[in-house]
Amino acid sequence: MPTASDIIAQRLYDAGCRHAFGIPGGEVMVLMDALDRAGIEMHLVKHENCAGFMGEGVFHFDGAPAILIATIGPGIANAINVIANALQDRVPMIALTGCVPSIQQHTYTHQVFDHIKLASEVTKAAFRVESSTAAIIADKAVSIAMEGRPGPVLLDVPIDVQQHEEEPAWPRRAQLSPVGPAPSPELDLARDWFTQAKKPLVIAGVDTLNQNGSLAVSQFCKNHNIPLITTYKAKGIMPETNALCLGGAGLAPSADKELLPLIKQSDCIILAGYDPIEMRMGWQNIWTDGARVIDLSAVSNTHYMHQAAINFVGNIAAGLSAIGNDNAPTTSWPNAEPTAVKQKLRANLKLDEEWGPAAVIDECRKALPDNTIATVDSGAHRILLSQIWECYEPRGLLQSTALCTMGCAVPLALGRKIAEPSRPVAAFLGDAGLEMFLGELATIRDKKLGIPIIVFVDESLGLIEIKQRGSQMANLAVDFGGTDFPAVAEALGGYGAWCDTRQQVNDEVKAALGRDSFSLICARIGRKAYDGRL
Repeated sequence: MPTASDIIAQRLYDAGCRHAFGIPGGEVMVLMDALDRAGIEMHLVKHENCAGFMGEGVFHFDGAPAILIATIGPGIANAINVIANALQDRVPMIALTGCVPSIQQHTYTHQVFDHIKLASEVTKAAFRVESSTAAIIADKAVSIAMEGRPGPVLLDVPIDVQQHEEEPAWPRRAQLSPVGPAPSPELDLARDWFTQAKKPLVIAGVDTLNQNGSLAVSQFCKNHNIPLITTYKAKGIMPETNALCLGGAGLAPSADKELLPLIKQSDCIILAGYDPIEMRMGWQNIWTDGARVIDLSAVSNTHYMHQAAINFVGNIAAGLSAIGNDNAPTTSWPNAEPTAVKQKLRANLKLDEEWGPAAVIDECRKALPDNTIATVDSGAHRILLSQIWECYEPRGLLQSTALCTMGCAVPLALGRKIAEPSRPVAAFLGDAGLEMFLGELATIRDKKLGIPIIVFVDESLGLIEIKQRGSQMANLAVDFGGTDFPAVAEALGGYGAWCDTRQQVNDEVKAALGRDSFSLICARIGRKAYDGRL
């Protein structure tokens, strides 16, 4: 009969998983071996936090849960940040950990603590797999991770249970299929509001992506000539070259200054899978009481970032169809206010600057193919890039938008490239973020993957420095010395170059696409380069 490890591995394979990331340890060797035999490739990384982001990168390609392997004690402790990120950023993840047998938990202390308690606050569920429960728990884990708003589930498997033979047959739960709104007075009212609208607006978020509803949202807006605002994770639901698409929002005050007044003018706001966990304080209750707001979401509203007059929980695409399939708004912004806003947003980006962070992003977008997947780390550069970088498809820009953790861009890019080697993938990050996890450059080298990594070098935590100055506080623990990144790149088996002009950036990015390792393209933008830009 199969072992508990075999059963867990087979269930993950059946869920579409083909890659797992982590660092071996004595307590997870049996689990790793079972994954390998099931057809799930094990990838060695340098840090468990990065392992989780690599798994997320794969998820954005194949839609299957990310698999993170972490051994006992320090392994799972290292992974907690990325598990928390998966919870907040709505990423389905199975975190597999090993632990000592039950009797030893009461008599042995080396590296031992309760993994379930540690993970309980940052997972949708956490289970210890006991003897003869592997089939049940594995099925629960996949279902919970994928349903509603996706997220992480921890499976803690004692060493003795991993090797225990058990019966694999157990009825599997059928995956839930969200449905659209049923006929009701609320649906009739929503249709009436939509038909009467003269300034309709759609705000879309990550729920739409996780329900594969991007095309439905894009088509709904095109059919009715309705402007679209997205969260950063939802960029690309509609190609951002489309005149109706106003780009991403929620983090840049300069963009909010243009978009929030437009939202207040709207007489019918449709929230299409809009999850406000990506948004900052300025997006709390952004419409007035009595505003005609229709909320189509994956789960019930318990966040209270906003309230809507009409709420439907279920399938976003079906909800849009029910509201607007047979009727249309009276008109759509007859004075073309969204067009003026889009023009103002673009003008504010200062893309014509001779040199600076916007110039770097602009040249990278010109040099990289349209189908490039970009990843970006947290920091001032992310705010600017998320406004400038045009996405032409869903999941074209990957980042940590809810937890906003540093150190995610390189492993996200690596995981995405592993999943689809033929696709161009580029990572954008600051010099501080790069130094947090330099070891994963060696992972790229070992995988022989050509990934351009564009580094904004300002030798400062620029976003925090701006906040310190704005609050008239002292410059404290934000500035640091410079690193010779091209020398680091060479030492780790990659390529590196300094860039001080637009042409250098363009040339280096194009050349990087032809290499079989990473390229550190280090743009020296200098301190205070983001002043007046965010």
